[in-house]
Amino acid sequence: MSHWIDLRSDTVTQPSAAMREAMHAAPVGDDVYGDDPTVNALQDYTAELFGYEAALFAPSGTQSNLIALLAHCGRGDEYLVGQEAHTYRYEGGGAAVLGSIQPQPIANQADGTLAIADIEAQIKPDDVHFARTRLLALENTIGGRVLPADYLAQATRLAHLRGLNTHLDGARICNAAVKQGSALKDAVAGFDSVSVCLSKGLGAPVGSVLCGSRALIEQGKRWRKMLGGGMRQAGVLAAAGLYALQNNVARLAEDHDNAAFLSAELAKIGALKVSIPQTNIFYVDVPREAAAALNEALLAERIRVSMSPRLRLVTHLDVSRADMETVAAVFTHFFQRWQA
Repeated sequence: MSHWIDLRSDTVTQPSAAMREAMHAAPVGDDVYGDDPTVNALQDYTAELFGYEAALFAPSGTQSNLIALLAHCGRGDEYLVGQEAHTYRYEGGGAAVLGSIQPQPIANQADGTLAIADIEAQIKPDDVHFARTRLLALENTIGGRVLPADYLAQATRLAHLRGLNTHLDGARICNAAVKQGSALKDAVAGFDSVSVCLSKGLGAPVGSVLCGSRALIEQGKRWRKMLGGGMRQAGVLAAAGLYALQNNVARLAEDHDNAAFLSAELAKIGALKVSIPQTNIFYVDVPREAAAALNEALLAERIRVSMSPRLRLVTHLDVSRADMETVAAVFTHFFQRWQA
């Protein structure tokens, strides 16, 4: 039986044999007491890699982002965030529900940025009528788009000049750095904290790491405990993250190349409108009347995609160039029959 080709997300990656061996061999302790050596090694390594004083291992990117928002903002405070951002749109309203933190959403531009003028316009005056604007939260990559380094420098500089802290949802920050050919420290320059996801293109089964100042991470530990994220012998999970950061960053370029190849092949099909990927994510506009039948045809060939609201395709370490050729052939064959 042929394997499934799963392009729904890079979260579907499976730990490799070498990663599983690292997990099996990991020395462990009780992380709530702070004595799990593998968790400590992951936190120290990630902090150094990204240029921060300290780091905190969390079970998920959603929790890591929420810890950051809670550590940066108090009850009645506000954070500025993009309409398309994960922390605003896809994390269950956690900041508002659990932290009484008000989001101030701002429209994303076509390239994923928030216009500098829009950021400045939404910073509230020091007035009892307004929530206190405390934080600018950006995301890189966002929808597969890489935010330019000069833009990030300008946005974080403005935030700091106006007394705001800055947080980066870096769920795919390694993809951004690889695409730009920059060091990871440079990719997060200007941000007071960054959440780094280990379980997407890096291939770990679970976990994210929040990086920041020692003071912020100490606050973060308290919030993590309150949110139910205190884990015990978590070194078996941290070992996967450590392996991912040490072995799987540079290879993300392969995922980018596979996305570029597949998008170019699909763009040859006249019925489709295909975006040009910058990293490992791209989108396809499929004729509405063809969508359901296309999904059935793909599933029949053991290909999984995310069809709603637009077709999103995501490449990762568990799909190959040969898989991309297979997917392109299935699409081509389907639309040859559909248009006949």
